[in-house]
Amino acid sequence: MADLFAPDDMAGADAPADTAPLADRLRPRTLADVVGQEHLTGPDGAIGRMVAAGRLSSIILWGPPGTGKTTTARLLADAVGMRFAPISAVFSGVADLKKLFASAKEHARRGEKTLLFVDEIHRFNRAQQDGFLPFVEDGTVTLVGATTENPSFELNAALLSRAQVLILRRLDAAALEQLLDRAEALTGRPVPIDAAAREALVASADGDGRFLLNQVETLYSIDLPEPLDPAGLSALLHRRVAVYDKDREGHYNLISALHKSLRGSDPQAALYYLARMLTAGEEPLYVLRRLVRFATEDIGLADPQAVVQCLAAKDAYDFLGSPEGELAIVQACIYCATAPKSNAGYVAMKASFKSARDTGSLMPPMNIVNAPTKLMKQVGYGKNYQYDHDAAEGFSGANYWPEEMTPQTFYAPTDRGFEARIAERIAHWDRLRAERSGQ
Repeated sequence: MADLFAPDDMAGADAPADTAPLADRLRPRTLADVVGQEHLTGPDGAIGRMVAAGRLSSIILWGPPGTGKTTTARLLADAVGMRFAPISAVFSGVADLKKLFASAKEHARRGEKTLLFVDEIHRFNRAQQDGFLPFVEDGTVTLVGATTENPSFELNAALLSRAQVLILRRLDAAALEQLLDRAEALTGRPVPIDAAAREALVASADGDGRFLLNQVETLYSIDLPEPLDPAGLSALLHRRVAVYDKDREGHYNLISALHKSLRGSDPQAALYYLARMLTAGEEPLYVLRRLVRFATEDIGLADPQAVVQCLAAKDAYDFLGSPEGELAIVQACIYCATAPKSNAGYVAMKASFKSARDTGSLMPPMNIVNAPTKLMKQVGYGKNYQYDHDAAEGFSGANYWPEEMTPQTFYAPTDRGFEARIAERIAHWDRLRAERSGQ
């Protein structure tokens, strides 16, 4: 399984004492014992193929906490006959790395290869990460890094180019059930909970095997007169706090999921991701800003009230605070999800901005430029301007484009919601313009 299991000793060391934590006693002894990561450790997986070939390249193990990164690295070293040298980026610095590299060179002279395992490798800064490069390139060490953060954001490109990124999956219910079975086999007694509470216990672990086994150990340590039901389990144990860092990948994944669920007109999924963010501690005003953005980017004039609803939700939240104010955010979310969608305004903005950059400083036609002075009027500023309110149907059909440009079409309204009416108006004005220009 995972970092779940072992202190930083060599793989294949003596079994932990009976007094050791349950997670430590249940740590896998071979890669075949690792649960939930068969896509990597199986015969067709990247790790399985490396072991079969007896050759290990540098890798980065990326995955949530409690999914097997440390244990996999430890067992990998044992499987290919390498020396395991662990270090944590949280507690180590340049001096520690120099000692490790010097030791690895000494062992290499004796024909012993070193697997350097760096836990939380993303904690090293860019300069420290660069320090690994020469020792990886000359074969002094084979680097295996572990991280819970997206390597694309947290690791140097040079380091990533020399290592294969392997993704460990969040443990699913089947994998967590395997851990429960192993705990019961090791202790010789069932976990003191009923079937419904067992499902709740697995769900409460949120994919973290170490957390699950720690919960099981707590249950074993308490003298319970009868197995617990879900209510009893909830009263005794706490749920694992959801993994959510406001400035890291989980934050961006959830806001992306919320935005795309809204765009896909799925109010149920949108509410789920909204709840995921708010219950994890996201700033409500951040969510509201994103809803306002969505209302203008993906709804626009198909329903002009969408942005009004979102801004009203912001005012309501400011006025009420938490927790009552969250209801206004939920209302705005539902409104946006169920509103007709159009990105015509967004497309029009990009196209018009590009045209403005491309055409530079073209002069508007003289009939619509300002003429505040007598001289400007004498040279033709504002000459022949047609005041639309005085024209038939309040529409003159005059040309408003620079003489060097042909008229462009930036905004093309959809046939959805209020934009369908806008499209009718534009088509009507286009017909009048053609008629009055003699076309």
